[in-house]
Amino acid sequence: MNDVARDRLRQTLLGEYGQLRSKLSRRLGSTERADDALQDTWLMLQGTAPIGVVLRPEPYLFRVAYNIALKRRQAERETVTLDDARAVLDLVDEMPSPERVAEARSEAVALGEVLAELSPRRREILVASRLEETPLREIATRFGLSQRMIETELKLALIHCGRRLGKNIVQRFGPKGSKSIL
Repeated sequence: MNDVARDRLRQTLLGEYGQLRSKLSRRLGSTERADDALQDTWLMLQGTAPIGVVLRPEPYLFRVAYNIALKRRQAERETVTLDDARAVLDLVDEMPSPERVAEARSEAVALGEVLAELSPRRREILVASRLEETPLREIATRFGLSQRMIETELKLALIHCGRRLGKNIVQRFGPKGSKSIL
């Protein structure tokens, strides 16, 4: 394409931009896609290899822009992954990964072994307090001990489990919301 023909296409694109944009918007279903296609058409005209004489510049420009939009849409379709689709649809895979399942099973086995090392009374106090969320005063009544003794037994059970499992110990006793110290 010689410079005269290129200039003529550029002038047609500028002069008929509104009409081309309107036709492309209807055909593509989006004004944004039409704008992008026309901008890419303008950029394409900057470095076009010789193609010969263009007798009807407006239909030519429309066809070029439309083809650019179709290629872009196809490229977008090809690049969408399943993860992208889930993110767009806000779907979350709530199933744990196989690695996480294996890790959780291993932790459960280790916890079971550590709990077996505790005396039956400490194990029952720990389970009642932490799993069943039984208030310490109820546990004390159940075992016929003072609440302070239950706190001591619970603390010792937690320290043992924490050390054996390599975990930090949260120094809060009783069920959630309890005002107990330590």
